[in-house]
Amino acid sequence: MRVLSYYGLSFAIFAVDRLTKSVIESRVGVFDTHTVIPGFFDIVHARNPGAAFSMFADSTSAWRPFILIGLSLAALSLVAVIMRNAARLDRPTAFGLSLILGGALGNVFDRIMTGAVTDFLDFYIGDLHWPAFNVADSAIVVGSCLLLISMLRPKQQTAGA
Repeated sequence: MRVLSYYGLSFAIFAVDRLTKSVIESRVGVFDTHTVIPGFFDIVHARNPGAAFSMFADSTSAWRPFILIGLSLAALSLVAVIMRNAARLDRPTAFGLSLILGGALGNVFDRIMTGAVTDFLDFYIGDLHWPAFNVADSAIVVGSCLLLISMLRPKQQTAGA
C-alpha cells in the first residue's frame, strides 16, 4: 500500500469521526440518553474536557487545555513523521499508525474548537459501566492493538543474516 493511502485512511477516520460527532451534537442534547440495547448500549451526548477516561476532567488549572492540546499535537507530529516511511513498515504497523493518526486528529480538532471532546457510545452491563467514547477513540484503540500485535510478532530473518 502506498504512503498516501495510509494518510487517506487517516483522513477517512477523521471524516467519519467528525460526521458522527456532528450528528450527535446537532440531534442529541448534552447529557441526553437514547437506549439502543437495553441494559447494554446507549447513545449519549457527553463532553469530555479531560484526557482518556476523563482523566484531568475535574482539573481547574488554566493550563489543562494547553497541555492536552500541546501533548496531542506533539503525538500527532510524531506519528505523521513516522508514517512518512510507511512503505518500510509492516502492514499492521502502518495501518495501526494510520488509525491512531486519524483518531488523534478527530479528538484534537474537538479540543481546539470547543475545549472538550464529544463522546457518544455508551456500553454497560448492570452497574459495570465503560466510559463513553467515540469513533476517534475506537480508531486509536484498534490502532494501538495493531501496533502491539506487530511488536509481539516474531520478525522474519532476512536472507543472509
